[in-house]
Amino acid sequence: MKKIEAIIRPQKLDEVKEALGSLGVHGMTVSQVYGCGMQRGMTGVYRGQEYSINLLPKVKLEIVVRDHKLDEVVNILCDVSRTGEIGDGKIFISTVEDAIRVRTGEKGNDAL
Repeated sequence: MKKIEAIIRPQKLDEVKEALGSLGVHGMTVSQVYGCGMQRGMTGVYRGQEYSINLLPKVKLEIVVRDHKLDEVVNILCDVSRTGEIGDGKIFISTVEDAIRVRTGEKGNDAL
């Protein structure tokens, strides 16, 4: 099993959920987060005063999938989330030792 952590633009969330749902991936955790990378925030003017926002709103998705679905899920995340601009996000992949469904006690891939 693999855990995919994807940081994406908030406006891309609905498209990503729809695309993953069509692949049969329905379980995910979604968090609203703030961060910066190459974008380094942005500046604006409010009532004549310049201000800077160093941390930008992003959405973090956490998805655990069977090993054979990893490439498909990552490809969907990349294709749907990409705008071609700085700030499209990042994807991190790690190995999951085990998973347990609390309600039934199922373990491993059966828990997904």
